[in-house]
Amino acid sequence: MNIVPIFVSIILTLNVLLALAIIFLERRDASATWAWLMVLLFIPVAGFFLYLIFGRRLSNKEIFTWDKKSRLGLLAAVQEQLTAIKENELKVQHEEIIPYEDLIYMHLKNNDALLSQNNEVEIFTDGQKKFHALIEDLEKAEDHIHLLYYILRDDNLGQRLANVLQKKAKEGVEVKLLYDDMGSRLLHRSFKRGLKEAGVQVESFFPSLIPKVNMKINYRNHRKLAIIDGEIGYIGGFNIGDEYLGFNKRFGYWRDTHLRVEGEAVNNMQTRFILDWNHASRRDIVYKERYFCAKPKGDVAMQIVSSGPDSEWEQIKHGYLKMILSAKEYVYIQTPYFIPDDSLLDALRVAVLSGVDVRIMIPNKPDHPFVYWATFSNIGDMLKAGAKIYVYQKGFLHAKTIVVDGKIASVGTANIDVRSFRLNFEVNAFVYHPEVGQSLSDRFHEDIVESTELTYKLYQARSKWVRFKEAISRLLSPIL
Repeated sequence: MNIVPIFVSIILTLNVLLALAIIFLERRDASATWAWLMVLLFIPVAGFFLYLIFGRRLSNKEIFTWDKKSRLGLLAAVQEQLTAIKENELKVQHEEIIPYEDLIYMHLKNNDALLSQNNEVEIFTDGQKKFHALIEDLEKAEDHIHLLYYILRDDNLGQRLANVLQKKAKEGVEVKLLYDDMGSRLLHRSFKRGLKEAGVQVESFFPSLIPKVNMKINYRNHRKLAIIDGEIGYIGGFNIGDEYLGFNKRFGYWRDTHLRVEGEAVNNMQTRFILDWNHASRRDIVYKERYFCAKPKGDVAMQIVSSGPDSEWEQIKHGYLKMILSAKEYVYIQTPYFIPDDSLLDALRVAVLSGVDVRIMIPNKPDHPFVYWATFSNIGDMLKAGAKIYVYQKGFLHAKTIVVDGKIASVGTANIDVRSFRLNFEVNAFVYHPEVGQSLSDRFHEDIVESTELTYKLYQARSKWVRFKEAISRLLSPIL
């Protein structure tokens, strides 16, 4: 008996059922619905398996469970700041903050993102310098180390990190390491075993039942956080691996953006880590004052904003929109992927047509081909509107940075794409400070020297083959 026709019939039937579920039950946006219907229609057997890997959504039950997690005493402080803004009584250290009170209010109201105005920020754009500083801080830890990374590799950098963590754990420092199971799928068991034997608590986010085969490609924890003794925090785009030091021949120099923070914003980063840890681990972290001991330092104002499929709103995207629409002079964007939805594309287009200097910098090489060509497709729309586009040539650009008028900025883990806005768990620092904003603007101009400008004339001259790849990738962009 030939079972192939029976198998194909079953898959085709499931395809139809999946299509009906996508249309009537899952309440996706129209573009994503059409994209999945196209996949199921044109590649019915493979499309079925692609949907199982990429298309499944989190259940309402799972989202509700996550939402029930304790907010660690934030609500009273959030309400106090909301009331102060409503009554025009918010005390600010810099007058430049006042025009952005509506953005601050939105993050408070919808994300419980407390505003702290007493932070000191150091900006890193080079992996060697960032990890030198991080490891130096880790070596000085006396009470606890909390680390969360999407990608953790057991290469030279990973081993350097492991050696420090093992040493500190043996000294009696509490060390917790959380990594994403998909992003770190190549991590060897021996690497984890060595950490655990030294006393490091290690957990993975959304682990697979089958080692190295994780079917949950969506809903990954893309956040990168490090908290040392509750007083120092790191947030930004660098993962743990030799490529982030520029040692990968394919990518070359790795250009990213990361922040080292001292001040009360570290308490908010700690809250984010604890919520993520408590979801992934059976060994919940309970509230202890020693975790929230950050002292005021400096005068940088910021909010730590997170988003993900457990959020009611696409909070980081909404923050990007508010920033862009507030621009009077310029908007500078650095992103490895530029696949905005219509709302963000419209906001940028309106800014350009209103006379705002919109500049977007993207990498010159892909780490994900479909995403790369979808990026170039969207870049064409911005060029037509009048934006300036730069292609970074020195190496690979991985920074997720937006700067507006040299006064406010966002640095974090969220790319400008549907995956970051809706599917992955992300965290960004929204910074309200003229010196930090100007410093990030200056670095953008330094990167222009290492870039080539893509004009509309050059874009129009691209080959038919490139146009074909862009067209296919653009159709798939809602599900990339």
